[in-house]
Amino acid sequence: MQSNPSKPLNVELSFAIAKSINSKTKSCFDNAYRAALVTEGATYVQGFLAFTGSPYKPIEHSWLELEDSIVDPTLPHLPQPPQDLHYFPAHRLSVKQLKAAIEVAQEDYPEDDALPVYGDAPYAYYGDLMLGGNEYLEAHQAAAAKCRSLNKPVTDDGKSKDRIFQDLA
Repeated sequence: MQSNPSKPLNVELSFAIAKSINSKTKSCFDNAYRAALVTEGATYVQGFLAFTGSPYKPIEHSWLELEDSIVDPTLPHLPQPPQDLHYFPAHRLSVKQLKAAIEVAQEDYPEDDALPVYGDAPYAYYGDLMLGGNEYLEAHQAAAAKCRSLNKPVTDDGKSKDRIFQDLA
């Protein structure tokens, strides 16, 4: 599974929706949930975000997909420029499915956060965590590969180590 190039990030709509829901800095799951409730035709998506720089590995993230674009209501709080963000979806829920999953989670585990929603067991390992099904594992692996390609080690002369190995061949 990989970032969908046919669905570009809609930066303007992301900022507009973030403002309308008063998005919070470290609450991507809650931001996407609240945005899904007020965005017609939205699908709530959980997956991973890859970009250049720290933490040099994929981060679990949530956003919306519309028919023709990605909308990220947490975008105003991300330190990377929008063109440097790569989205790797693992789990998509309609607003109806999302509401039902949250209702069940709140009934079954009232002391825990209802988000993120991981779907049905069995769960697979991705990174250091064991949450989500095989689709999480696949999305995490694709995002981790993207992070590795974006964050290649560089030597003192500015060449990537991969390029040096090519020069020696």
